[in-house]
Amino acid sequence: MAKNLVIVESPAKAKTIEKFLGSDYEVRASMGHIIDLPLKGLGVDVKHDFAPNYAIIERKENLIKELRAASKKAETVYLAPDPDREGEFIAWALKKELDLKSPKRAVFNEITKRAVQDAIAHPREIDENLFNAQQARRVLDRLVGYKISPLLWRRVQSNTSAGRVQSVALRLIVERENEIRAFTPEEYWTITASLAKPEGVQVFTAQLVARLDDKAATTPSEEEAAEENPQQREARERDRALKLHVTSEAEAQAILAQLQGATYKVRGVTQRDVRRQPYLPYTTSTMQQDASVRLRFKPKRTMALAQELYEGIELGDRGHQGLITYMRTDSTRISAEAQTAVKAYISGRWGKDYVGPGRTAKAKAGQNVQDAHEAIRPTDPNLTPESVKSALTPDQYKLYQAIWRRFVASFMAPAVFDTLRVDISAADYLFRANGSIMKFAGFYAVWPHDEDNDLLPPLAVGDLLDLRKMDPKQHFTQPPPRFTEASLIKELEEKGIGRPSTYVPIVSTIQDRGYVEQQERRFVPTWLGETVNELMVKHFPEIVDSNFTADMERRLDAVEEGSTAWTAFLKDFYDRLKTTLGVAEKEMDFVKKPTEDLGEPCPTCGKPLLIRQGRFGRFISCSGYPDCDYKAQLLNKVGVKCPVDGGELVERKSRGRGKIFFGCANYPNCNYATWNKPIALPCPEDGGLLTVGNGARVAVCQKCGAEVADFATSEPVVVGHRAVGEAAEKPKRVTRARKTMTTGEGEEAAASAAPRTRTTAATGAKSTTTRRTAASKSGATAKTRTTTKKTTTTKKEPSAASTAKKPRNTVARKLAASQADADIAPATEE
Repeated sequence: MAKNLVIVESPAKAKTIEKFLGSDYEVRASMGHIIDLPLKGLGVDVKHDFAPNYAIIERKENLIKELRAASKKAETVYLAPDPDREGEFIAWALKKELDLKSPKRAVFNEITKRAVQDAIAHPREIDENLFNAQQARRVLDRLVGYKISPLLWRRVQSNTSAGRVQSVALRLIVERENEIRAFTPEEYWTITASLAKPEGVQVFTAQLVARLDDKAATTPSEEEAAEENPQQREARERDRALKLHVTSEAEAQAILAQLQGATYKVRGVTQRDVRRQPYLPYTTSTMQQDASVRLRFKPKRTMALAQELYEGIELGDRGHQGLITYMRTDSTRISAEAQTAVKAYISGRWGKDYVGPGRTAKAKAGQNVQDAHEAIRPTDPNLTPESVKSALTPDQYKLYQAIWRRFVASFMAPAVFDTLRVDISAADYLFRANGSIMKFAGFYAVWPHDEDNDLLPPLAVGDLLDLRKMDPKQHFTQPPPRFTEASLIKELEEKGIGRPSTYVPIVSTIQDRGYVEQQERRFVPTWLGETVNELMVKHFPEIVDSNFTADMERRLDAVEEGSTAWTAFLKDFYDRLKTTLGVAEKEMDFVKKPTEDLGEPCPTCGKPLLIRQGRFGRFISCSGYPDCDYKAQLLNKVGVKCPVDGGELVERKSRGRGKIFFGCANYPNCNYATWNKPIALPCPEDGGLLTVGNGARVAVCQKCGAEVADFATSEPVVVGHRAVGEAAEKPKRVTRARKTMTTGEGEEAAASAAPRTRTTAATGAKSTTTRRTAASKSGATAKTRTTTKKTTTTKKEPSAASTAKKPRNTVARKLAASQADADIAPATEE
C-alpha cells in the first residue's frame, strides 16, 4: 500500500503525475470542485461576516468518502490542485471535507518529472490569503447575481441575469453598437502617383501627403531638429502629413489639374535602420486573442486545448509529460532556468547573433500580476512542434506550435530593416514613397510574418521622375468595429476587468443568456441585451461601471496579498448594494416585449400576424394568441435563389449557440442548406451559386468548384478550382460533453433553463468506444479502457421534421436537422 496520497483535480493530471512519483505515492482526482455555494438560496450569511454556507456538489458524496478513506490510510497527504486562487480553494475544501489535520500543499507550474518531484520535496501550508481572495470573489459574485437577477426576471423575462463582470462586458458591447449607429461616415480621397526613373523599368508608388506650404510651415530650425529624437521626428512628420485633407471629388480634381504637366523631382532621401522587437510570451489573454485571429479558435476551445497540453501527452520514449506551463496567468515572467534553456537552444540552432535579452513587461499602475506564475511557455524548448507532432491532434499541434514559437521568439534578437523614405515634389505638393528590406531576420526566423519588403529603385536628391499613372480614390471613414471574442477579452484585460480564469465564462454567459449574437464572428447585442443593459445602467450604475469593477479586482488582489480583510470590503459593497436595490425595486418599470405588425393574415384564423420577441430572438405569432397558437420563424432573406428548387435562401440559426447557416425557405420540401454565405453574383464560368466562408477571400461555386476572387466587385476573377465535393465548408462532427458546474462568472444567475436532451438513433452495429471511468465510481485514479459494445436500435415516434424526405449525404442531413431545430425554436416561447 502506498505511504503517501496526492490529490489533484483531474484524472488526466493524476495519470501523468502518478508516473513521476513511484509506488510510494497514490494519486487521485477530486474531479474539480467538491463544494460550492448552494444552487438554491443566497448561501451567504450577510449578518455574520458574510459566512458562506458551502454544500457538497451533487454526486460528489461518494467520491469524498473514498478520498477520506484513502487519506486515513496514508502517512502524508499532498494537496496539489492548480497554482491559483481556485486551486487554493479546492485544497482548502479537501482539507475541510476529508478532515485532514496537517496536509501538505504541493504547487507546481508545469507537469514535468522535475517540477512535480521538486514540489513534493518542498511543500508549503495552504495559503489563507489566496483562499480568502477566492472566497471573497465567490461571495461577491453571489451577492450581485442573486440579489439583482430576480428583479430582472420579474421586470423583463426569465433566464436573465446580472453579474459583476458579465454586465460590464455587455455594456461595452452595447455602447460600441450605439457608437456605430451614431457614426456618420465622412468622405475623403487619396491620390497615388506611379513613378519611375526616366527609361527605368521599376515602377513604384508615392502617396500625396502635404502641400509644400504646409511642409515649410512645420519644418523646424536646425537647432530644433538637432534636439529631436527619432520618435519626436516621426510624430512631427505624421502630423505634417495630416495637414492635407482631400474631402471631396471636386477638391481631388482641382489638385489633379494643378499637377497636370508638373515636374516630379526627388526632394529628400532618408535612410535608416529600424529594429522590430519580438512579442512578449503569452499570457492567458494574449494566447486567446492570437489563437482567435491566427487559428480561428474560440477562447473556450483554446483553453480546452491548453489544458490538455498542460496536463500531459504521451511522448513514447520520453513518457507522459506536460508540454506547457500553467495556462491561466497574467504574468510574462520567465524563470531563470527556462531562460537559460531557450537561449542555449537559439544559439545552437541559429547562432549567437540571434540570441536576444528576452522581453519582459512591468505591470501597469495598480495592476496585480500573478508573478508566482510564469508566462505560458513550453516546458522544454527542445521539444519542437515537429518533434511532438505525431503525438498531438491537429488542433493541439497548432496551439503548441504557436506557444513554442512565441516563447522562443521572445528571447531572440530584434529584426532589422533597412528603410528608405523618399520625398518627391510636384508643383506645390509633396508625395512620399517608403521602402524597406529586411537586413537581419532576428526573431522572424521563427515567428510567422508577412513578407513586407517594399523595394525602391536607387534614388538621389535632384533626380527627375516620370509619371506613369495617377490614381485618385474615394474613401469613407469607418465606424469603430464591433467586438470579436478576442477583442472583447483584450478590452476587458486593458480595463483591469476579470482575471485569466474568468474570460471564457464571461464570453459564454452573455451568449448563453441571449444578450448578444455573433454575426461574422462579431458581437451584436440583441433586444434583450440592450434592454437589460439599459436597466442596469439606469438603476445599478456602479455595478456596470468598468472603473468600479476594476477597483473590485484590485481589492481582491489586496486580499490575496494580505493587506485587506476580505469581510471589510464586502460589507462596504453590500451596504451600498442594499440601498441601490431598494430604490430599484420601487422605480424599475416592467418591460413589455415589443411587437410589430407583419402586414399579413394568419393562415390558421385570419387575424393579423405579429412579429414578437422571444428567448430565441424574433418570431412570427398570431395576434389571436392564446386562442390561436400559430407560430413561424421570421425568415431573413439573403436575396439569392436556392440552386435546388429556386426558392428563396434564408438565414437561419441552429439550436444551442445559434450558429448561422443558410437554407431554403421551402424546407422541409427542400433540404438545401450550407454554412457558407450565398452571394448574389453568379459564377463567371457556369452561372452556378457562389458561397463564401466566414473571412474567406475567395467565393466557391457549388456547381463547378471555381474559386472566384474580387467577388464583391464588378470584375470577379476565377483564380482556381476545387473538387465539387470540397466546394462547401463541411461542418465538423461535434461531440457534446456533459456540462459540469464551475465557479466562474457565469454562476451569478440564480436559475438556469431546463436541460435539453438529444436522442441519437442507434445503428445496431458494433462500435469501438473509449470509456473513461470516473474516480468517483472506481475509487481509483481514472483510467482509460477500450471496450467493444453492441448498440441497439431504439424505436421512437417520428417528429414532423423527420417525416420529410431525408437528404442522402451526412452534411446535408446535419444541416437539415439544424433547419428543423430552427423552425421549432420559437414554439417554446410566447
